[in-house]
Amino acid sequence: MGQGFFIAGTDTGVGKTMVAAAVAAWLRAAGYDVGVMKPIHTGCRHPGTRQPPPDTALLMRAAGVRDPLELVTPYRLRQPLSPLAAARAEGGRIDPRRLRAAYRALADRHEIVLVEGSGGLLVPVTATATMADLIRAWGLIVILVARAGLGTLNHTLLSIEAARRRRLTVGGILLNHTRPPSGSRDPSATGNAALLRELTGLPVIGPLPYVAGLQRRDARAWRRWLTATRGGRARPAGRDSVRRLLDRCGLAPPARR
Repeated sequence: MGQGFFIAGTDTGVGKTMVAAAVAAWLRAAGYDVGVMKPIHTGCRHPGTRQPPPDTALLMRAAGVRDPLELVTPYRLRQPLSPLAAARAEGGRIDPRRLRAAYRALADRHEIVLVEGSGGLLVPVTATATMADLIRAWGLIVILVARAGLGTLNHTLLSIEAARRRRLTVGGILLNHTRPPSGSRDPSATGNAALLRELTGLPVIGPLPYVAGLQRRDARAWRRWLTATRGGRARPAGRDSVRRLLDRCGLAPPARR
């Protein structure tokens, strides 16, 4: 059974999908058989169709997989709410056993499985289970995605504290720019990575650059961002890059030659 990693966020909208897709693309380029999973996708416009939702489609393209949609995203819900609230709005509920069965099926198919969560670690999946409970039950290693700028210290440290209290393994933190540079420079963005390394003792990657068009899933923007996160010439991603994320976090063996 393959090793599983959970891409968690300190909040919604921090760029989890883009980071998960970039890591999947790098693993694929390095020769690994990587599977992807977004167990619960809320805010789906057409949840009843056989077409994967946009985030799921991006993850699958990045990994180059054609796994059944029922394994990659078992729950596709219309309302842009937490999984618990979105399921209740449709008169249903999330069954963790169904989610785990889908994950195990993917782990049997692939060397590595990247699982993208919904929001933060304590987002409720059911009335009695959170995303953190899924991580622990499935034995996954957490990669925490956080905003690069002001406010990220509190959000990130709270998430790390919540993870450690639940005895989750956190492999590292990835800081991501989610907004274009503004006229007023945020001085915290240059020092947050060093502070988080000092305060958590964890590897901290980034910050990764902002690239216009990513939220619209523009193909050219995606290629520019992927080049940047690989540490390519087009645009450096700082001292660290997603290309070295798994090595720095001790999550995977070196790339195959």
